[in-house]
Amino acid sequence: MQTRLSIRRPARRTVAAILLGSALAAGGAFHVGALQTSGPPDAASAALPSLAGTIERVTPAVVNIRVEKAAKAEMPAGPEEFMRRFFGDRGPWGERGPWSERWRDGQPAAGVGSGFVVSEDGHIVTNNHVVAGAKEIAVTFHDKRKLPARVVGMDPKTDLALLKVEAEEPLAHVAFGDSDQVRVGDWVVAVGNPFGLGHSATAGIVSARGRQIGAGPYDDFLQVSAPINQGNSGGPAFNLQGEVIGVNTAIFSPNGGNVGIGFAVPSALAGEVVAELKSNGSVERGRLGVRVQHVGDDLAAGLGLDKAEGALVASVDPSGPAADAGLMAGDVILEVDGKRVGEMRRLPRMIAARDPGDTVTLKFRRVGEMESVEVVLDAMPAGDKIGDSGKRTDGVGGLGLAEANGRVVVSDVAPGSPAARKGVRKGDVLVSVDRRPVGTPADVGRIVAELKSSGRNSALMLLRRDKQDRFVALPLGTA
Repeated sequence: MQTRLSIRRPARRTVAAILLGSALAAGGAFHVGALQTSGPPDAASAALPSLAGTIERVTPAVVNIRVEKAAKAEMPAGPEEFMRRFFGDRGPWGERGPWSERWRDGQPAAGVGSGFVVSEDGHIVTNNHVVAGAKEIAVTFHDKRKLPARVVGMDPKTDLALLKVEAEEPLAHVAFGDSDQVRVGDWVVAVGNPFGLGHSATAGIVSARGRQIGAGPYDDFLQVSAPINQGNSGGPAFNLQGEVIGVNTAIFSPNGGNVGIGFAVPSALAGEVVAELKSNGSVERGRLGVRVQHVGDDLAAGLGLDKAEGALVASVDPSGPAADAGLMAGDVILEVDGKRVGEMRRLPRMIAARDPGDTVTLKFRRVGEMESVEVVLDAMPAGDKIGDSGKRTDGVGGLGLAEANGRVVVSDVAPGSPAARKGVRKGDVLVSVDRRPVGTPADVGRIVAELKSSGRNSALMLLRRDKQDRFVALPLGTA
């Protein structure tokens, strides 16, 4: 059977993040040409390193992985499922995407990926999505040896998995480097099995650190420009010393092809997860039992903070540890055991790094006052009909409000208004204004009037949609 390669223009400009295991529809060519300049090359360009030595050293430890998955295993028919698995289903506030679940029914399906050996006795790191649902796993080494592999442990939350092969002799292996020391602009080499072609190496630079792409509590990726494609998933990203600084996991693409924007799980996280998978076969994480959101400049002003920092508690699980300790929606968590939270995305990782049963001390701000509380963590587990009538509450970000079943409901959002720009929709429930519960539009109007008279120019509002809460700060115009 002949294979035809074609280059197609993208039919649309939708930008999507796609897991590397998905089918990429576009091909392309890489051209190298001479750059004409009016003067001699600078010292940096004249001293570009050869990557041959690094690639020769590390390639024997990189493996190709082929899996056979049962019918209806996680083997999608198109990119939608990979987007769903990577980003999760879109939450009601638009932070994620609802992707259709489509499966290849019937016969078992095969998939390919990459991995790397981390111990001479045969432990291999790859992505969880590469081996999830696998009936059989086969590993091919650089010298063409093939060995069956078994799963030691899997961690879907970081998309990492640990495999084991039994070899007759010690295997070439690589070690994790320190991704915390990586700088933007450092060279990076990706070695893997793109499109099932076999061992291939590409190079680029670290484009960004701490990249957030909506992947969950461990949303802290290295962004790399080294071209990575289908089949590279689970493969290593090396520094020039041959140390693994990341595990290639996803690409960002407007058309399904590679555009030089890839994402890798940093080695600082991957190394910890792999060690626990090797010891226990799974990863146990502490759970606080809150849903948090980012504190921007507008929210900081509404919360009375001197600067935008910390994690704003949007909702509290009534049966969770945070509720038992007295934490409330509207609290801003600033420290965990004396360590600054800084950005919201750090809090889930700080908590998840602790074991269930650990006691942590949280420092938080509530209504302008600093407070602290001890919380004993537990283990992280792996709408009413409304009326359409109501009056516009003047000067509150373009909202129209109505009373329905003892609640204040958004009945109208003015197009182009601050509320519309913040993602507020008709049907959202307004739970509180300035942390004060509201039950009627009149309650809202009274609180807004008080805020205006006190000189405030914005109101902190807690909105609920599909059982999820979110704070927004809306400007107070002239009534």
